[in-house]
Amino acid sequence: MLESRPGQVGRYDYEYRRNGTANLFMMFEPLRGWRHLKVTDQRRRKELAECVRELVDVYYPSAEKVVLVLDNLNTHNPGSLYESFEPSEAKRIADKLEIHYTPKHGSWLNMAEIEISVLCRQCLRIHMDDKQHLISEVSAWEKERNENAFRVDWQFTTADARIKLKKLYPSIS
Repeated sequence: MLESRPGQVGRYDYEYRRNGTANLFMMFEPLRGWRHLKVTDQRRRKELAECVRELVDVYYPSAEKVVLVLDNLNTHNPGSLYESFEPSEAKRIADKLEIHYTPKHGSWLNMAEIEISVLCRQCLRIHMDDKQHLISEVSAWEKERNENAFRVDWQFTTADARIKLKKLYPSIS
């Protein structure tokens, strides 16, 4: 607090204090209205690989294929699995995946990105003192969204995609 002088009110000077950083991985199954967020210290290949293994082994252990839609971030590829795990383990996980990438500059096509936007508006606008506070807030948000099976209201059709993404679709004459 800045000291007050006669005729002046005491004042507080705001100073931003960074309490650290964290990364959020979003796993989202839009048709079921299920999501899971994983808070990590960093966003490296190792953290992505751990999330993918968790998705395959914990959330979809009996699935023949798990469809992943990823943006084009440099860590978002099967190579992350091979850098993080033994080759046999990496192959086991990779064999269960069907990976699709959103077009460059097209992350708005990724429904998980839409869900992250909701998370930001509903949960992340408050000040988080530490990572544990972040985990607690994100977990509460996730639980509420999952209990109510909130889904993304996807209205982008294949016809819309053919117009908007004309460069990506071949022309058949």
